Amino acid sequence: MSAALAERIVQEHAAASDALPSSVVSPERRLSAVAALAAEGLPTTRDDNWKYANLRSVERVRFSPATAAGRTTITAADLPPTVAGYARYVFVDGVFAAELSASGSPAGVTVTSLRSPSARARSDTRPMNPDMPTASNAPADERFALLNEAFATDGAHLHAPRGADCTACVEVLFVATEPSQSAASYPRLELHVEANARIGLIERHISARNDANFVNGAVQVSIGDGARVDHYRVQHAGAHATWFDTLSATVAKNAHYVVHSVNIGGLAARSTSRVRLVGEGAEFSLHVVSLADGQQVHDAFALVEHIAPNTRSEQNVRGIAAGRARVAFNSKVVVREHAKGTDSRQSLRGLLAGAQAEIDVRPQLEIYTDDVRCNHGATAGKLDDNMLFYMLSRGIERETAQQLLKWAFLGDVMSRIAVPELRKQIELSLAGQLKETAVLKELI
Repeated sequence: MSAALAERIVQEHAAASDALPSSVVSPERRLSAVAALAAEGLPTTRDDNWKYANLRSVERVRFSPATAAGRTTITAADLPPTVAGYARYVFVDGVFAAELSASGSPAGVTVTSLRSPSARARSDTRPMNPDMPTASNAPADERFALLNEAFATDGAHLHAPRGADCTACVEVLFVATEPSQSAASYPRLELHVEANARIGLIERHISARNDANFVNGAVQVSIGDGARVDHYRVQHAGAHATWFDTLSATVAKNAHYVVHSVNIGGLAARSTSRVRLVGEGAEFSLHVVSLADGQQVHDAFALVEHIAPNTRSEQNVRGIAAGRARVAFNSKVVVREHAKGTDSRQSLRGLLAGAQAEIDVRPQLEIYTDDVRCNHGATAGKLDDNMLFYMLSRGIERETAQQLLKWAFLGDVMSRIAVPELRKQIELSLAGQLKETAVLKELI
């Protein structure tokens, strides 16, 4: 990052600091985040894990968050359909919008706006991620989380008490409305799940009224012993949006964290994840679908750390790049010295659907102990000529055959989405992105 950009972040934070609520992030932590950014800067394509990302637009965005006076008014008609059984909480440009939310507290699970009176009362005691980087230990992969820390204006705090059973539970919908040259959006989500609880969470990101937003989100997840979280993450930002996201999670003994991630929108999108399996028997599953066309760039980096013994992780990634688009996924699994009995699997597959498209898949393993089972596979290529010829020989038109093969390529990951209504909404969005809704609608 250039010195001029670092200085602009410092200046914009100083100008906005009086309006940034202390219940969301304390002034001390905000200043620490700004100091880290001033010292280390945002990542660049010279950083190994960012070499495939599209960072050009960051030089042109405004970092200050949208103000109440400048925030665009939207209505329920601008939002996707609700999912039955899920209480919806809507945040517009990072700030809770009660008038658009159909909220509730299912099965004892509480959802609180971070700038609400109750959040202000407990701002000093709210559990925070102990791994949040500071000025002295800010790796490039987590510096966009610091940017969120510096500028966030609100967020959702979800708390599932011990033993809560809420498999169809909460949807948090983040809507960006402001153009990137006017203001930024900083979605923030904190999820604290106590022992033996079960929760289903939908997290969605969309654009409304303007599709050239700058969105920089941060998600912190803490999962207690024996708990299970099914986390559905849908990124469908505007066609000209710049969308960045950083997720940090810790998974305790015998807990299970399942993430289903769907990336459709954004001109430049980057997702960074760090998941730490800190308790014996902890499990993590990541299932990703990424579909890019035109000049879109979808980039992702996932770091999974096996710290305790007998932990398990799996990653299934399916990406399609058409036109001049790029889809990149970098997966790194680290097995620490005390993590005997680790079982880790990585399956990263990309499909080239355009002459100038690019797929970059990179599995990595670092193992510091024996008695483990770790394997990985990565492939990138075009449609299977034999399968295409078979379908053509049966009288199926070429375009139809190609679309059906692309749909089948995504099928093994899409089938894992266990919420039928949400899966259908996602499938319709994917079909629209594939530009062949008429062909595919029979499958949905």
